Amino acid sequence: MKRVLVANRGEIAVRVIRACHELGLEAVAVYSTADREGAWLRLADRAVCIGPPAARDSYLSHGNVIGAAETTGCDALHPGYGFLSESPQFVRTCEDNDIVFIGPTADSMEVLGDKSLAKAAMRTAGMPLVPGSEGRLASVDQARSVAGEVGYPVLLKAASGGGGRGMRPVADPSELESAYATATAEAQAAFGDGGLYLEKIVVDAHHVEVQVVGDGEGGALVVGERECSVQRRHQKLLEESPSPFLSEAARTQLYDAALGAVRSTKYRNAGTIECLLGADQSFYFMEMNTRLQVEHPVSEQVTGIDLVRAQLQLAMGKGLPQQGIAPARGHAIEFRINAEDPSRGFMPSPGPLRRFRPPLGRGVRVDTHGYEGYTVPPNYDSLVAKLIVSDDDRDAALARAGQALAEFEVEGISTTIPLFREMVTSEPLFRSGVYTTAYLEEAAGRLSSLSA
Repeated sequence: MKRVLVANRGEIAVRVIRACHELGLEAVAVYSTADREGAWLRLADRAVCIGPPAARDSYLSHGNVIGAAETTGCDALHPGYGFLSESPQFVRTCEDNDIVFIGPTADSMEVLGDKSLAKAAMRTAGMPLVPGSEGRLASVDQARSVAGEVGYPVLLKAASGGGGRGMRPVADPSELESAYATATAEAQAAFGDGGLYLEKIVVDAHHVEVQVVGDGEGGALVVGERECSVQRRHQKLLEESPSPFLSEAARTQLYDAALGAVRSTKYRNAGTIECLLGADQSFYFMEMNTRLQVEHPVSEQVTGIDLVRAQLQLAMGKGLPQQGIAPARGHAIEFRINAEDPSRGFMPSPGPLRRFRPPLGRGVRVDTHGYEGYTVPPNYDSLVAKLIVSDDDRDAALARAGQALAEFEVEGISTTIPLFREMVTSEPLFRSGVYTTAYLEEAAGRLSSLSA
């Protein structure tokens, strides 16, 4: 493996390009015409335009991406996250063109990327499941029957994809038919697959995920867990590791179950097992993301394991950096600095960065593609930067976060920074560490940055 096509954009493209260079690999960047000024283009050894702004005609185009890899002589491809990172069809296209796909196999994606099939695989592996449908729902009548068995409230979820699309909570039977139609239409539009399944809603739930890496032959590594309960519209805003909610006994059970799942499925490369935890710390498998996650840096900071390097080395045939459970130290928190206005319902705020001065110092990491003069385009995800802080314990990490957020200067667009500043310095529920997935709704009255 000598030359890697980085089939993505933004901060993750920067991250992967740097990891390639650290291992002595050449990196080729791609971009749409909306991304001509992208910072990742300057870092790469070569850059190729793959189409117009619409993602379907550029970053999601199999032909355009493979064409860029072939014309530049790439023998491997890293998909980052999003876009083509969880497409089994694209993995097979890479294989057909003798390009190493740096990620899971197509077969793993087909099973674990389909939430209903993934539940069956995890049931076999011994992972506890949220009560709900055994597989895809055949009709709204079946949904009504399953909901009656498990009890309301329930959640309709797209069988494919993620990010909160194709997801609808249902409080009682009168809402089911309308929610089913809406969720089906959303899932079809977003993923080309209108299939749904149904789960009981876990009340006072925590969203905790386990970072795993497998070698495809039964070898497995757990790289800590992340608390991901601060969300808006089912999309994460902040992640921390370790989870301040988990007891050591619950953590051990969760890790053992995750190791068993990776070994049972013979999973290859990096992945994340996402779980819901009840107030009693009982946990249930929710879904598996068969890719690198946006929030992977918090796991890197507490374990010292470079997950992108591990991905590349696995693809080069070098095996796992270690097996079992990676020792962890300290506490890390990641803040997603999005071009959004929390005071206006997180409305997107694309535009020019007239001032962009990230914080520096010990225990502060900023993954970004932003710079002064860069214009955040309206075409893609609103993530501009990830601020990751780490220290010996959570209290120290919160103090460091408050200082780093105070120093983070952004002008020209609205961002999530004011919300995070308020949360870490003065909001008691977040500071207590016992917040749930309903956190933003529960704390809205105390957070002035969320008021209109």
